[in-house]
Amino acid sequence: MPAAPIAEQIRTRLGECSPAERKVGRVLLANWPASGFETVATLAERAVVSAPTVLRFVGRLGYRGFPDFQAALRTELEERNASPLSLYTAGAAVDPGESDGAPGGVGGAGLLARASTVFTQAVGRTLTGMPPHDVERAIQLLADRKRRITLVGGRFTGLLAQYLGLHLMQLRDDVRLLPDRDVERAAVLGAFGRRDVLVVFDYRRYEPDKVTMAELVQEQGGRVVLFTDTWLSPVAAHAEVVLPSQVGAPSPYDSLVPTLAVTETVIAGILETLGEDGHRHMQRGEDIAKRAGFY
Repeated sequence: MPAAPIAEQIRTRLGECSPAERKVGRVLLANWPASGFETVATLAERAVVSAPTVLRFVGRLGYRGFPDFQAALRTELEERNASPLSLYTAGAAVDPGESDGAPGGVGGAGLLARASTVFTQAVGRTLTGMPPHDVERAIQLLADRKRRITLVGGRFTGLLAQYLGLHLMQLRDDVRLLPDRDVERAAVLGAFGRRDVLVVFDYRRYEPDKVTMAELVQEQGGRVVLFTDTWLSPVAAHAEVVLPSQVGAPSPYDSLVPTLAVTETVIAGILETLGEDGHRHMQRGEDIAKRAGFY
């Protein structure tokens, strides 16, 4: 299992730290990731601790020293900001030399075997590494019929937002996808309140507007459920629930297969939670669709 993002490591280890070390951790998180590139002296001054305390803190995280910590942070940020093009250029694309002998490129048998391994491992690591309390809380929020659900995704993940939204619409009322037109979006964002839940799908090359949406919901007392990758979208700072997925794929494109597995797991939990109420809502929808001749 890949190491957790450094910011997440800091959050989870704060409870093990001395009071002085916790000050360092909080200063780092307050302006992450820029704070990670400050000098030891600057961090110590801002946290009102000694320089050795800063060094003890990064040592507690498992780094040999501050340069080692900063090198790991640079590597993480490079991975976090990677695009399919940069991954392709770096050699992450399928190598035609791995062909199983079929003419004209990569062989089917080799590709299928590689895909089976990559997808199986990615889904397995995602589901076994998912915090159970976050999954439970996501199900609670999305199954709460007193809450209004709004879903939004990105360039590719918008498809998954629609997928989850269409399932929710079959099971309960007050579910909507964030509109595409700016006027409609502004109206929806301006109407967020305490009973609102915003579901965001945001993966690397994160989209700045998703952070703004999450901030608006949080400021107005609503809740945010985030589906993201293991590097964590900046939306995580405003989310009550964060569901991270592996993105390994046999191509330079990040895979959404593990995210789909998490999405369907959440749907299964919502079905169980809603029980007979969900069944009645689904039946009513089927009856209306048949009467209207939709199918």
